[in-house]
Amino acid sequence: MEDFVSEKDSSVKVKVPRYTERRGSTALLSRAAKLCDKLEHLDFFIRPLNIQDPEITSDNHDVNKFFASLNNITKHVQAGLTSLAHFDDVVTMAEIIAGGKKALKDNPIISFIACVFKSPLQLVDDTSEKVFAIVEAGLPLVISSSPQGGSSAPIQEAGMVAQINAEILAGITLTQLIKEGAPVLYGSVPVRARLDDLHDLYGCPEFNQYNIDCVQLARYYKIPCYSSAGVGDARVPGMQAMFEKLFTHLYMAMSGAQYIHYAFGLLDRTNCFCPLQAVLDNEQIGKIKHCLRQPKINPTEIDNTLHMVKKVMASSHRLFARHARKAMHSGDISDPYQFETKDMEDKVIENALEYMARLEAEPAPHLDSDVVERIYNKVPGLLPGLKTT
Repeated sequence: MEDFVSEKDSSVKVKVPRYTERRGSTALLSRAAKLCDKLEHLDFFIRPLNIQDPEITSDNHDVNKFFASLNNITKHVQAGLTSLAHFDDVVTMAEIIAGGKKALKDNPIISFIACVFKSPLQLVDDTSEKVFAIVEAGLPLVISSSPQGGSSAPIQEAGMVAQINAEILAGITLTQLIKEGAPVLYGSVPVRARLDDLHDLYGCPEFNQYNIDCVQLARYYKIPCYSSAGVGDARVPGMQAMFEKLFTHLYMAMSGAQYIHYAFGLLDRTNCFCPLQAVLDNEQIGKIKHCLRQPKINPTEIDNTLHMVKKVMASSHRLFARHARKAMHSGDISDPYQFETKDMEDKVIENALEYMARLEAEPAPHLDSDVVERIYNKVPGLLPGLKTT
């Protein structure tokens, strides 16, 4: 936050957020994982930024990406594979952390994304090879497809949905031919092209229409759906980002997608991760989760409510205020917006930054030192500095 003074009245001062872009690194990925571990409404972690340290190569990219995440978070970690050559090292790392091969199979702490199609309707050789390895290892996999309406798929809703459904089902069929019953998700990530520059356009009605249709198809096939929300074109937190994210967060949650990704902290068409935006998204998603909870109506609640009404109506004040406390303590009642401002100035960003600073000041949930040593002894290519990052 930077202070600015009015040229017309020097007594008028405002704080304005100023943002900078930084190249992704293992340190920043570690920071993102640590922060996301503290965000109570984030249920799993998808690597949100690319690591581009000078020491990172295609050979050691995957092991450092997964270790930086797993060493700073207690939640499930999901990412794609850069290279199949070191897939076994990633699995070895996960087995050490989980407590062995069987423990990892029983409770997978990692999963993978494979965009097996180059739309329209073309299988990619190297990604297909990754699918074979992941399925044979028995680990969960998303078969993802992301055609762009208006370029690599029809822009019309029916044509887009028909194409992406065909691509995903072909990929899922491949997994079941490799190993029947392999754990797989229906990974629908359809987007629409901006017709002025052909970039992805997320904050538009068609994005929701494509995705809602795909969720319904996945439910028809009885396959868990991995879908997109919380994405948009805005490059910084603010009004545009809030509109685009809420527009997709709410619709995709209401559609019934079981596994919604890209939801936390991503800006600029998923090209940028912003820690502050992740904190803002956490609050927004918490409100949506509360809104979409199953109604709490049962015989016990009805009896308790009737008793409460009779008790209040027999009193002199006839107010239910004292009876609200129990509902507040049980989590039935939502809190006000966490970053609200109570004066005429908009301090949402400033309040969210202060909250983020408190979260980041807390210690990271690092792996036990003996586990880290076992990983470094077994897995080649890990950067030495990640032990303490």
